[in-house]
Amino acid sequence: MKRTAYQVAFPVTLVVVMAAFLSAIFFADVNLSFAASAKKKSSAVARTSAVDHTEAQIKQLQGALDISKDQEQLWINLTQVMRENAKDMDAFFAKARAEKTQTRNAVEQMKFHSQITEVHLDQQKKFIPPFEALYSTLSDEQKKSADAIFQTGRYGKSKRK
Repeated sequence: MKRTAYQVAFPVTLVVVMAAFLSAIFFADVNLSFAASAKKKSSAVARTSAVDHTEAQIKQLQGALDISKDQEQLWINLTQVMRENAKDMDAFFAKARAEKTQTRNAVEQMKFHSQITEVHLDQQKKFIPPFEALYSTLSDEQKKSADAIFQTGRYGKSKRK
């Protein structure tokens, strides 16, 4: 008789546990898509490429500096360097993302930041000569605008005087 009670009690207990579990899901209005929505949020955060960011900067800088026809070739040289630097930066980060197979430890993270700094330094070295050539041809008003932009990071008319 004990064996018969066990044979009946186990399936009944299993059915009760399954019913409780299913009730929790259906009656508690549990949203099981939270994991999918978290994944969507991370992929929805759009990375702005360096090329896109640079194109926006070029447009803003050109509008703020009001480049004349005499300065056009120097401007073209400068924007070419800016675009090449942006492509190089995008390639650097694409390579870094492709090589990253796991989370970096603290030392690896510092080395990565050091590499970024070196890339930025190389890009600054490429940027300065064409910028210097353009800057030397700017009017006093254009130089004030350029100085304000590079000191404050604000494009357009500076509110400082």
